[in-house]
Amino acid sequence: MIQIRKGTLDDLPQVLQLIHELAAYEKAPQEVTNTLEDMHWDGFGERPIFEFFVAESTEDGIVGIALYYMGYSTWKGKMLYLEDLIVTERLRRSGIGKKLFDAVAAEAKRVNAKRFRWQVLEWNEPAIAFYKKIGAELDGEWLNCTMTEQQIMDYTA
Repeated sequence: MIQIRKGTLDDLPQVLQLIHELAAYEKAPQEVTNTLEDMHWDGFGERPIFEFFVAESTEDGIVGIALYYMGYSTWKGKMLYLEDLIVTERLRRSGIGKKLFDAVAAEAKRVNAKRFRWQVLEWNEPAIAFYKKIGAELDGEWLNCTMTEQQIMDYTA
């Protein structure tokens, strides 16, 4: 039995564990520098900047998460951005990811978001197939741009 619910501060250790599992799946375990302290402050501090849903099993605890935050489109207005949808590897393809996605989509409706966005790696065929199945637009035109923490610190205007 899987229950989907809003995430709480007490969930963060299991959430961070799933984030590390995702990084290993994406062949980048060394890239996770986030800490429980960072997540505590960023999600439950004075000005929270993310929220999440968890998929919880009575036997195994938290087995999936969907972490999201609000953004803003200058053209459209309020936007909900799904940063990560993670289901523990042994339970993938069991419908848990769909339940988490549905919860985030319902949240986008609830907050009257004008856009709901996320990214998917080009090699993640199961996820791409799922997103196509639900009718999402996969945009090959836009390129992702990122600056690392060090690049931000080194940047001079």
